[in-house]
Amino acid sequence: MSEELSPEEAAASYKRYRGEHPIVVENLTNRFGDFAVHEGLDLTVNRGEILGVVGGSGTGKSVLMRSIIGLQIPAKGDIHVFGKSMTDAEPDEFLGVRSRWGVLFQGGALFSTLTVGENVQVPLKQFFPDIEPEVMNEIARFKILMSGLPEEAVNKYPSELSGGMKKRAGLARALALDPELLFLDEPTAGLDPIGAAAFDRLTRELKETLGLTVFLITHDLDTLYEICDRVAVLADKQVIGVGTIPELLETDHPWIQEYFNGPRGRAAQDSQQRAKSMDKNASAGA
Repeated sequence: MSEELSPEEAAASYKRYRGEHPIVVENLTNRFGDFAVHEGLDLTVNRGEILGVVGGSGTGKSVLMRSIIGLQIPAKGDIHVFGKSMTDAEPDEFLGVRSRWGVLFQGGALFSTLTVGENVQVPLKQFFPDIEPEVMNEIARFKILMSGLPEEAVNKYPSELSGGMKKRAGLARALALDPELLFLDEPTAGLDPIGAAAFDRLTRELKETLGLTVFLITHDLDTLYEICDRVAVLADKQVIGVGTIPELLETDHPWIQEYFNGPRGRAAQDSQQRAKSMDKNASAGA
């Protein structure tokens, strides 16, 4: 197939699938019986960005994520992650790509019979079973501290954790393999505003420190304004818009306008403006 491409087209293809875009979704269709959740959906994720994914209930945000990570088999279309096609990858190829991402599912999805430390070790044991137990324990402890949990959380069970702590424990497990790509499904849902803001800051810090690309499903407008580089909007079975929030606000799609210009959207905008003003004043004072 590459022989049919001009040098310019080949270079563009390489850049698209292996360079700047760790995720490329093309013409994706997902069906449940006769009902199509997605139909002809396209999405490209840039390397090193936090991409917020939003949409109304039933638009298939989590289904899209599950399709990308191989938990949902599409009816049609192609998905490339790190240049590998997830729709026709061989098992060994899929596992090789799987080791390069981490996933925080809604609610943390921790194993209730395992301690936090043992939960974090699950992917380590799957991909690196020959690691010495002492080393595995130390890696788990480090990831737990990295996620913002106290060291004593290592030996606690999920039933002993608050909702916010469960999410951080799930994040620690998602970071266990030093991933390049991080999937977060509603990470701040159910958290109080202070806890949600702290999780947002942690996400941004981890992205910058570890060089992560983050695929973030959320309904939280404060999160979108605070940490997302771009936002992808799902509606009408497709991605109807991708860009910065100011770019999206220039479109006339009614859902986008209602979402970002509704009462909660305006409140998030005001909060963001106040935060910028405070930062500016603090810088001037310094």
